[in-house]
Amino acid sequence: MTVTVTPTRTRRLSACKPTGHLQLGNLFGMIRPLVAGQDDSETVTMLADLHAFTVEHDPAAVRGLTLEQAAVLLAAGVDPQRTTLYVQSHLAEHTQLHYLLECATGYGEAQRMVAFKEKAARAEHVRLSLLTYPVLMAADILLHDTEEVPVGDDQLQHVELARTIANRFNGRYGQVFTVPRAVPAPVAARVMDLADPTSKMGKTNVVGAGVISILDDPGTVRRKIMRAVTDGLDAVRHDRERQPGVTNLLEIYRACTGSPGEFGSYGQLKRETADAVVAVLAPLQERYEALRRRPETVERVLREGAERARPRAAATLRRAGEAIGLVGSAC
Repeated sequence: MTVTVTPTRTRRLSACKPTGHLQLGNLFGMIRPLVAGQDDSETVTMLADLHAFTVEHDPAAVRGLTLEQAAVLLAAGVDPQRTTLYVQSHLAEHTQLHYLLECATGYGEAQRMVAFKEKAARAEHVRLSLLTYPVLMAADILLHDTEEVPVGDDQLQHVELARTIANRFNGRYGQVFTVPRAVPAPVAARVMDLADPTSKMGKTNVVGAGVISILDDPGTVRRKIMRAVTDGLDAVRHDRERQPGVTNLLEIYRACTGSPGEFGSYGQLKRETADAVVAVLAPLQERYEALRRRPETVERVLREGAERARPRAAATLRRAGEAIGLVGSAC
C-alpha cells in the first residue's frame, strides 16, 4: 500500500506598519515574495497599526493608511483564501501576550535596540511604547507559532530579540513558543532612494522626491525617475560603490522586467526604467481603484482574517498564561 504524505507548510508572518504609503521597495521586497509564496507557506499578514502609535501621529491618517495598505495588498495579489490578512488591533491577544513577554524581557535588551536609539535621539518626547514596541513585535511573531519571518537587514535585530525571549520563556516555564527564524529579503529587493541612492527607499522618508509610491500616477513616476540622481561618469554600469544611482535604476529595471537591459545613456536608462515601472504599477492601481470604491469588501476581508487568526492566537496566549502562572480561566 502506498501512503501519500502531505508535507507540512512553513508558517510565515509578514507585516506592514501604516505610517506611510507603500512604495516600490515594499512591492519588490515584501509583497511579491508574499504573493509568490502563498501556495508554499501558511502565510499570516498583519497591518501593524499599534506600532504606528509609538511616535507622533495623526489618528485619521493611521486609520486611512491601514485601509489603503490592505487594499494595495489585495490588489497586488494577496489572496484572503490563502493568506490570513487582518489588522493587529483587531486581536486583543497581541497586547495581552505583549505584557506577558515584558515579564520575561530585560530593560537593557529593549534599550539596546538600534531603532529605539535612533528614534529616541531625534525625539523631544520619547514615548514608553517606543522602548517596548520590539517586545510587542515579538508578541506579534510568537502569537502565531511563526516559523519564518521575512525581514530586511534593519529588522534582523528584532527577530533575534523574539528568538531570545522565546528561548528564555521556554527555558523557564516550559515549551510554549515556536522559536522563529529570520528569512532575509532578496538582494534585488533593496531599492534605494532616487534622490539619495545611498539610503534605502522608505515609505516614511521626509523628502518624497526619491520615493515611488505604489499609487503614484504615471506622470509622477516618470518625473521622479527622470530626476533621479546619477553621476558624472557617463557610463551605464552596475557598480554600487562608484555609481549607486545608476545601479539603483538598473536594479529597478531588472526587478520590473526580469531583464538587465542595454542602455547607451543615462537618459535612455531613465526613460525605459520609467516605462517599466509604470507598466508594473498600472494593473495593480486599476485593481486598487476598484477596491477603493468598495471599502466594505476590504473591511470584510480584514474582519474575516481576524476571526481566522483568533483561535491560534487564543491558544498561544492560553499556553503562555498558564505557563507563567495565571489561572487557566483568566487566559
